[in-house]
Amino acid sequence: MGGAVSAGEDNDDLIDNLKEAQYIRTERVEQAFRAIDRADYYLEGYRDNAYKDLAWKHGNIHLSAPCIYSEVMEALKLQPGLSFLNLGSGTGYLSTMVGLILGPFGINHGVEIHADVVDYAREKLDNFIKNSDSFDKFEFCEPVFVVGNCLDVLSDSLQYDRVYCGAGVQKDHENYMKIFLKVGGILVMPMEDQLTQIIRTGQNTWEAKNILAVSFAPLIQPNRSDCFKSENVKLPPITVRCLQDLARIYIRRNLRNLINQEIQAKGIPQKVAPKRKRKKLRRRKIDTYVFVGNQLIPQPFDSDEDDKMEEENREEEEKEINEGLKPEEASPNLLRERILSLPLPESLKAYLTFYRQK
Repeated sequence: MGGAVSAGEDNDDLIDNLKEAQYIRTERVEQAFRAIDRADYYLEGYRDNAYKDLAWKHGNIHLSAPCIYSEVMEALKLQPGLSFLNLGSGTGYLSTMVGLILGPFGINHGVEIHADVVDYAREKLDNFIKNSDSFDKFEFCEPVFVVGNCLDVLSDSLQYDRVYCGAGVQKDHENYMKIFLKVGGILVMPMEDQLTQIIRTGQNTWEAKNILAVSFAPLIQPNRSDCFKSENVKLPPITVRCLQDLARIYIRRNLRNLINQEIQAKGIPQKVAPKRKRKKLRRRKIDTYVFVGNQLIPQPFDSDEDDKMEEENREEEEKEINEGLKPEEASPNLLRERILSLPLPESLKAYLTFYRQK
């Protein structure tokens, strides 16, 4: 498949390149990608490659290439209030972006076979809620992850509006995956070397479309031996939000709307932090994304045009350094500032800010 390999220095550069290459096509998906810094899901020491359009794997921890995640997000056609099931939820990177679109009244469930990866995903989710300013710009549907093999999910489980499977699905498991989908719902999964979108148009009718040529590691088959039998996986229950939680959602929503109205009334333009000039998009031919063993990263070939771009980028960097660009200033978190200024007990302010540490 063809890949747009970003030479960007930050998450915004990566998203700019994905937009230019037409992997990201809608504003809603773009906002979700910009809100979640991909590097935050990498282990320390491996973040140098976070903003390239390449997959990454270390042990059981795996991130697909950004172009694949963006195609998945676009194909799912997400909307607020929908239910979503992520089979093979991994680090939670995709589920967290989905949660920014679903909003507080959606459902966001994930099943992951590796317990250590579920722990990793929960840690990254907690860090996002407590430390990322992007969290206060959205109403969020928090993902809930369970450990287990997605091929062992109980047959009487819930059905969802949107389903994604993050591992290669064999043809004989296609009908099993369709069971999780409501009528009118969308299933996206890699099958027969194609990222495939399936829409359930009726009780027994479906429409399928291939989106992108891919190659994923296959689903891990359940162990059916007599000495060790796989346990059935129970999906998270659907819970009704408590009155206290609903009050927090609506207080934060009203404060956010009030801030936006005040900004519009004063005619204050949205402040955009100054950025370095974006490096030119490098297009390289990549045959496929495949993982064998612990790690196998696709190897692009270089060309004279690539070398020329590298030289131009170096010249631009030297020019920027000589001009002495000012460091970027972080935009203020207006919602947090407003909450902390309210005449309320400190315990209530802490609750309204989700006990955030920033």
